[in-house]
Amino acid sequence: MHILIIGAAGMVGRKLTEKLVAVGNLGGKPVDRLTLVDIVPPSAPIGYQGAVTVTTADLSTPDEAAKVISSRPDVIFHLAAIVSGEAEADFDKGYRINLDGTRYLFDAIRLEGMQAPYKPRLVFTSSIAVFGAPFPAKIDDTFFSTPLTSYGTQKAMGELLLSDYSRRGFFDGIGIRLPTICVRPGKPNKAASGFFSNILREPLSGQEAVLPVSEDVRHWHASPRAAVGFLLHAATLDTARMGPRRNLNLPGLSATVGEQIEALRRVAGAKAVALIRRERDPVIEKIVAGWPSDFIPERALALGFRAESSFDEIIRVHIEDELGGKLA
Repeated sequence: MHILIIGAAGMVGRKLTEKLVAVGNLGGKPVDRLTLVDIVPPSAPIGYQGAVTVTTADLSTPDEAAKVISSRPDVIFHLAAIVSGEAEADFDKGYRINLDGTRYLFDAIRLEGMQAPYKPRLVFTSSIAVFGAPFPAKIDDTFFSTPLTSYGTQKAMGELLLSDYSRRGFFDGIGIRLPTICVRPGKPNKAASGFFSNILREPLSGQEAVLPVSEDVRHWHASPRAAVGFLLHAATLDTARMGPRRNLNLPGLSATVGEQIEALRRVAGAKAVALIRRERDPVIEKIVAGWPSDFIPERALALGFRAESSFDEIIRVHIEDELGGKLA
């Protein structure tokens, strides 16, 4: 099986690659070829015995997607995007990368299939940012998409394209609306949601973190480990069970910032919590206020998707996967 990961240099892309290499198969079929694509050079996996192609490409540039698709991968993971804060700050860049890049990719697959039969499985990472306020207490699978950010709008457009291209038989697509991934390893990025990870990751490493919102802010979360599990499950799922509704709200955990902090206290102690400095940021507060905070993801649960059930568990996943099982 040949697998293409677009956005392979990102955090989720790296972890997905590592998991595929460690398991060696997808849905029981051996993974004997990997193509890793990003705008910066992805790292070739260590210990992988199959063929690896590492490519630097900007899929928002016309004709780049066609080059990537010409090798006809069996499964395509489309993870590439710029994050919410950056898409809001740079309107043109957001639409060029998040919308145009997606459309070029989808059309490259369509055109490749016109030369000879070709219908890959395509997994598209969408976002809960496709929803906008006012919200019910819990969002169910029938709630409508009315994004209040450019990033959410771009993801919603990608979802509509995925559904239509799947309906037309150009590929077999599934869109997964990821919760905010927490705790993200590495350094802070430009995502407006980055503080959800920062207030846990930095204190767990003995460093100060800034909290830009009030502790009563509630949000929907899942760990990086759960995100990789979502992707792998989506790649092997029988999409006939989904019908024409190709985009899913995924499982997660609803928690307030205060509940995150109390979980940190239980796992790492009061000294870790003391490293959180409160410094309100009206811009971030406004963006976060337009995001959903709780879901009833019945369809995804029925289809076999799973996530963590407590924030203590999410924090322990980070300690196990990123800190070698030890605290600073």
